[in-house]
Amino acid sequence: MYIGIIIYPTMKKYNLLAVILLGAAIVSCENEKKININVSELKDRYTNEETVPLSVTNPEKETIDSIAFFANDKRIGGVTGEGKFDFNLKGQKFGYYELKSVAYSQGDVVKDSTRIEVVSGVKTQLVNYEIVNTYPHDTNAYTQGLEFYRDTLFEGTGQYAKSSLRKTNYKTGEVYKRIDLEGRYFGEGVTVFNDKVYQLTWKENTGFIYNPDTFKKEKDFTYFKQVQGWGLTHDDKYLYMSDGSEKIYKLDPVTLKEVDYINIYTGATKVKSVNELEWIDGKIYANVYQENAIAIIDPATGAVEGVLNMTELDKAVTNPDKDVLNGIAYNPRTGTIFVTGKNWDKMFEIRIKK
Repeated sequence: MYIGIIIYPTMKKYNLLAVILLGAAIVSCENEKKININVSELKDRYTNEETVPLSVTNPEKETIDSIAFFANDKRIGGVTGEGKFDFNLKGQKFGYYELKSVAYSQGDVVKDSTRIEVVSGVKTQLVNYEIVNTYPHDTNAYTQGLEFYRDTLFEGTGQYAKSSLRKTNYKTGEVYKRIDLEGRYFGEGVTVFNDKVYQLTWKENTGFIYNPDTFKKEKDFTYFKQVQGWGLTHDDKYLYMSDGSEKIYKLDPVTLKEVDYINIYTGATKVKSVNELEWIDGKIYANVYQENAIAIIDPATGAVEGVLNMTELDKAVTNPDKDVLNGIAYNPRTGTIFVTGKNWDKMFEIRIKK
């Protein structure tokens, strides 16, 4: 007689898997310890003039040898036992921080994390100005960058198949010299630094360096990472680049690599769409895309210290096809600022009222 034995492989696998999972669960429960960041002592937001008190809760009274604290994966300090650590935010960038505790308890490592936001404690002031002069501006110029160099106004314009780099007579609007970008490039911000013209492009991850006298292109460069190119300016050592977010990057002008960055905040609010940039008396003046406003930014912290309301200028533009405010150029010879917009028929010379 033949006796058949029926084996249920599915059930066998299921039982084996259940045993494995049950065993893992038992081990996990045996080793699980509850040592968490004490969020009851934390706020959601801090200014960079404050200190964050870091400690842990230990409801099971586990023995804790030491605790290390991290902010955005960078170790900021540690304590023995269940001590407290004060995270001083002075000099820290604005933005979000993931705070992590790593507790060492009798051979076990217990981790926990939470998040805070560091914001600006600077009160933004409305800055007054007066209009000194009004000049003609080419309505075909989709202005992306504006800067004085040797008393000549350099202007970069955008749009595909229409982008250019120009030297202009700011009093008459006459174009002295012009080169057009290849149709595949959308021109963006420009600045002149160390006798070289730097020009960005929008989504092409590419920039250009020219001779300021001849406009001969000396070099193409690739951005330090995949970002959009918006605005560009410089101090006496570095370039500063915006990408349409709340960030402004500090770049080495030789390697074009990122050296540092700041996040732009006015109070507890991120200022996104930071566009055209100009360095004036140690501050960064920045257009905010689609807003009739110029923000005055502390380049060390990213705090918006002042705002110029440009609504009066926008209303004075008569071209029905005008686009948004964009274009800031400081003339150190006159101590005045030149402001225009995309396809505006006017350029305004203004002076800040002290």
